[in-house]
Amino acid sequence: MSEPSLVTRDLTIRFGGHVAVNQVSCAFHPGELTVIVGPNGAGKTTYFNLISGQLTATSGQVLKGGQNLVGLSPSARARQGVGRAFQLTNLFPQLSVLENIRLAVQARSGHGWRLLRRADSFTELTRKAEHYLEATRLSGVAHTTAAALPHGDQRKLEVALLMAMEPDIYMFDEPTAGMSLDHAPDVLDLIFQIKADPTKTVLLVEHKMDVVRKLADRIIVLHNGELLADGAPEEVMSSQIVRDVYLGTATEETA
Repeated sequence: MSEPSLVTRDLTIRFGGHVAVNQVSCAFHPGELTVIVGPNGAGKTTYFNLISGQLTATSGQVLKGGQNLVGLSPSARARQGVGRAFQLTNLFPQLSVLENIRLAVQARSGHGWRLLRRADSFTELTRKAEHYLEATRLSGVAHTTAAALPHGDQRKLEVALLMAMEPDIYMFDEPTAGMSLDHAPDVLDLIFQIKADPTKTVLLVEHKMDVVRKLADRIIVLHNGELLADGAPEEVMSSQIVRDVYLGTATEETA
């Protein structure tokens, strides 16, 4: 197996006397999609927040390329190649779809908000933005404001923004939450596209078992902030302790 692209080592966070994530150690690899599951309050989103920098660990490490990211801001981690999408869309609502993506491309290029620039550089940024529009099948709404998009297209736009940042690590927190049955496959198809790139690592928090079965190369299960199970989907989902703690009748209902 290839060298891990991301490692959490004894990652822990305490809120007062409550340990929300307790010494979770995992290694994630390029070309692998890992789904993180667990009951409500298990620590899934908190674990995500520790990796992406929305929360700072009490102890432990988040390692990428040997560098400990603990203490870096979310934006600094994004520059290190850790990309995060959220349960709630995180867009510039009054800008067009194209402008949203172009800003992400501009941020990735390092140009920032400099005003005195060659005109052809704007052309190149727009060309790259249009590439991500096409990849996410949003070209038809390029000049629509983000706020005017239906929820499903807003989620697709968030994936486009993430792709435009060209991360090594893609993190999705319940990417189909609140989506209709008609729109959810579009977002899952985009995640499949990302997963097909052997240089990318995908982490996904999800509770829908049909999505887990469709996407997962590997499943890790958190329970009370601790790592309960880690392995191939069929191995984890057939584990009696996992079924007792989390899956139980949910497995039977979606079988």
